[in-house]
Amino acid sequence: MSKVEDEVRVSGTSEALPDYEDGFNLKTVIGIIFLGLFMIPGSIYLNLIAGQSLGPAAEWTTIILFIEVARRSFTTLRRQEIYMLYYVAASLTAGFGVALSGGPFAQLIWNQYFVQSPGAKAFGIDDQIPSWVSPLASSDAIVSRSLFHADWLAPIALTAILYIFSRASAFTLGYGLFRVTSDVEKLPFPLAPIQAEGATALAESSSGNETWRWRAFSMGAMLGLVFGAFYIGIPAITGALLTEPIALIPIPFVDLTRNTESILPAAAVAIELSLQPVLIGFVLPFWIVIGGVIGSVLTLILNPFFYDLGILSTWSPGMDTIQTTLVNDIDFWMSVRIGTAFAVALLGIFSIGQAIRARQKANREGKPKQSFKPPPGRGDFPLKVIIGVFLLITVGYVTLSWKLVPGFPVMFFIFYGFIYTPLSSYASARLRAITGADLQFPMIKEATFLLSGYKGVDIWFAPIPIFNYGGQAQAFREIELTRTRFSSVLKAELVMIPVLLFCSLLFWHFIWGLAPIPSQAYPFAQKFWQQQATMQALWYSSTSGGGVENSYLLEALKAPLITGGLVFGVAAYALLAAFNLPVILIFGIIKSIGTVSHNFLPELFGALLGKFYMEKKFGKQQWYRYTPVLAAGYACGTGLVGMATVAIALITKTVSPLVY
Repeated sequence: MSKVEDEVRVSGTSEALPDYEDGFNLKTVIGIIFLGLFMIPGSIYLNLIAGQSLGPAAEWTTIILFIEVARRSFTTLRRQEIYMLYYVAASLTAGFGVALSGGPFAQLIWNQYFVQSPGAKAFGIDDQIPSWVSPLASSDAIVSRSLFHADWLAPIALTAILYIFSRASAFTLGYGLFRVTSDVEKLPFPLAPIQAEGATALAESSSGNETWRWRAFSMGAMLGLVFGAFYIGIPAITGALLTEPIALIPIPFVDLTRNTESILPAAAVAIELSLQPVLIGFVLPFWIVIGGVIGSVLTLILNPFFYDLGILSTWSPGMDTIQTTLVNDIDFWMSVRIGTAFAVALLGIFSIGQAIRARQKANREGKPKQSFKPPPGRGDFPLKVIIGVFLLITVGYVTLSWKLVPGFPVMFFIFYGFIYTPLSSYASARLRAITGADLQFPMIKEATFLLSGYKGVDIWFAPIPIFNYGGQAQAFREIELTRTRFSSVLKAELVMIPVLLFCSLLFWHFIWGLAPIPSQAYPFAQKFWQQQATMQALWYSSTSGGGVENSYLLEALKAPLITGGLVFGVAAYALLAAFNLPVILIFGIIKSIGTVSHNFLPELFGALLGKFYMEKKFGKQQWYRYTPVLAAGYACGTGLVGMATVAIALITKTVSPLVY
């Protein structure tokens, strides 16, 4: 799809590309251990008390700390080493299931609460949860609040195996998707340079050779520090000291749906006041942003029209943005977005065929032969080995699911593992590669359970191989941009997995032993876990055989709308191409159609400011080089504010119960 490539690829720079280097060494190992011992418990605690993850705070704080230690040790950090620290920090503090941060064993803490939750008891499924998920509520393992108990052996072993499977599956399929979208289709991944340029700027600072990158990064960091102090700092600190936090800037957005429902019924209206979307508007290709605006405006216009026609029948006055979006998805938009997602995948397959035919034609005409081989020195892996490992892991998933839930049709497991996951991941990776946005197929698994007619709660806990690994393809693009050998990531994964498993189990056991989870010691968990557990129990009861019926999913999946979304995506692309218009408009529309439109205005502002002012002031090429570095600096600044406020909140929560 050379037309898309021409429109979204930023003009190259005149800088000579350095050789690929190994980023894994003793510094990386020390970083992994440091993150496991110090960041994971902080991430767990922050999630339980405030419902937030450390996120960029852990990543950039760790990098800056190691740079300062290196300076005082009269050494430097290369950008490959800096990016590897970023990679492992992002992996170690990532979310897992409902319990979010703290590694894979966070799910066990959620499961122990779920089996004894009022919702599970009310729907009569508390005694139907299998022992490989969690011990019964009456077990000594739960009464004594200890993960180091014999009743936890099966859940712990299964969780560890599945985590290893998930890392291996994401690594192999993500690498394959990267080879297709980047090496074959040559798509740009517009958001990938943010982390890559951030690592480069910090490496220049570490070595003392500060260039324009460090100046741009510093400007972005100061912007993030100042804005983050108002946006994150004040609510976090006042929330730790007062009964309710003071938020000068509404988080995450200003909800205007109830204010506009009289003139825009059934339309979710919200505005995000963060600077992050403005910076994203700087980075994304201009026509992608315009397409996103068109999709958002179309949604705002069509929703009242559909409401008058009775299509959006579930919405009622008084609903907020989240509720409005949810009911509109069930009535109409979810099916449409599934169809447009299939259109993205279909157009991707078409583009691969175009690329192959173009290379074959060039070879027939005697032009220099083009090769699919990766560039030398990048540390690539044999595709046969990658495909073989992915297939082997998928067989493991299918076998485990079949053994744990033998009554469920095994063909569903096979379909999801070998067909659905690769196709949905490819569609997501491709949309990320063009627009920077992720693509999700909501409630597919739930619909399968209801349509299958299976009766039993155990299927909801089965390790069904239904995943979306599109984000991993972008991670490989970031690795490539930092000129880091791919083999470095494999080495880091092999060290990171056992460290995360050990630290996750150790710290969750320790924190659970301090006080029940949820309880007054953990305000966020106490406030929201019961609601989440009740909703989860409602879904699970739909297959329990107890007479509780749930038709929401069956009503939400409408074949005509799915087909219509597919036809719309393909036809719009063909129409734009026929009239020689920017075809990437359709990918921007697909990214935003039917969704909450809270960030399209700041993104549009950033795109217009960048194109019509900044490009003229700095020059197009130089501005495109500045934007990812500014965005990386901003993430670093807000991350530092987040880490500082977490420390204050932890200290406050620790000393506040003490009696003097």
